Amino acid sequence: MYRTLEEAVGLIKSGSNIFIQTAAAAPQQLIKALTARAHELGDITIYQMHTEGEAPYAAPEFEDVFHVNCFFIGANLRKAVQEGRAQYIPVFLSEIPALFRNKVIEIDYALIHVSPPDEHGFCSLGVSVDIAPAVLDSAKHIIAQVNPNMPRTHGGGFIHKNRIDAMVEVNDDILEARIEKADEMSCKIAEHVASLIEDGATLQMGIGTIPNAVLSMLAGHKKLGIHTEMFSDGIIDLIEKAVITGEMKKKHPYKIVSSFMLGTKRLYKFVHDNPLIEMLDIAYVNDTHIIRQNPKVTAINSAVEVDLTGQVCADSIGSKMYSGVGGQMDFMRGASLSEGGKPIIAMPSITGKGSSKIVASLKPGAGVVTTRAHVHYIVTEYGIAYLYGKNLKERATALVKIAHPQHREKLEEDAYLYFKANKHLV
Repeated sequence: MYRTLEEAVGLIKSGSNIFIQTAAAAPQQLIKALTARAHELGDITIYQMHTEGEAPYAAPEFEDVFHVNCFFIGANLRKAVQEGRAQYIPVFLSEIPALFRNKVIEIDYALIHVSPPDEHGFCSLGVSVDIAPAVLDSAKHIIAQVNPNMPRTHGGGFIHKNRIDAMVEVNDDILEARIEKADEMSCKIAEHVASLIEDGATLQMGIGTIPNAVLSMLAGHKKLGIHTEMFSDGIIDLIEKAVITGEMKKKHPYKIVSSFMLGTKRLYKFVHDNPLIEMLDIAYVNDTHIIRQNPKVTAINSAVEVDLTGQVCADSIGSKMYSGVGGQMDFMRGASLSEGGKPIIAMPSITGKGSSKIVASLKPGAGVVTTRAHVHYIVTEYGIAYLYGKNLKERATALVKIAHPQHREKLEEDAYLYFKANKHLV
């Protein structure tokens, strides 16, 4: 069962479909060994969500060997996707597992990264469960990188060693992600978002400067819960301060429910063998039917740009793919259906180059991830625009108020011309 790296990846044959585990669990040693075989392989198709670390198989020189498909575009594949050397598959995060369970996509070899077997022979998928259970249920062969540094997490991410065809021992640090300290703009956005969060709310938020800044402002809150597709270090202090207790949740009360995590060694140490944390299949975590059962679900997501009618582009810059659909709509819809729920889009009012992120119309080719019919709250450093139940003209007025001051006059002019040309809308 235990093999060398070369022996393990030597099992892979040309013409195979391969799955690579997600985010911080990306099995770097297996990835490097697979890429080293490029000269003797052909027609290999890779499927993955986003991965941390290196993705050498996506280099230009391997374009004819490895055909890469991703369900979310991470930094290590962005250039390859934009240059056409890798492909993006648009799909809601909650629906990815069904692609494998229903054999829309069939996997020959799953490359995973697990903890060592326990006394009963079970390995843990650790920091990344998400779509892996669906893949492992249907994959023809499983190759595992076994690492004593992989946290053993509770929930639905266990696999018995007898199901694994080849196991390779490694001793690598788990990939980390450190969040930059929030600047003044991020803090202002976070203050507005924090003002919307009520005691007893169930939170969904990702990783990044703004989510971390929001969490840092919740020390005075009570009885918060977590049900989120992913999380990072920001929740630890609130757990230790008994701000996050989960006692008001209807689904998995007193538990933190998630599907994958990305953070620092502090986070990985905190979650190791911690029964507070439930790592579950993304088809369950992101199911709107499950999400909506918790009270006051407050979902905090970001955007590339928002037009004056409330359409949210979050996956592309014009026609240039940048990230992906992800779980934004799963949680925006789930939060809106939750009793007292609040779906929130939080973003700076301008880009790093000074362009307005609130626009008269989305760039040509831009994708609408959250439709104007799903939007409730848009937040920038200049305030909160509540769009739910508002007509198009009222939405435009509210959004102009939270745009950057240097762009407001132009946006007002654009709105006037838009509604003059479309009188049937007002």
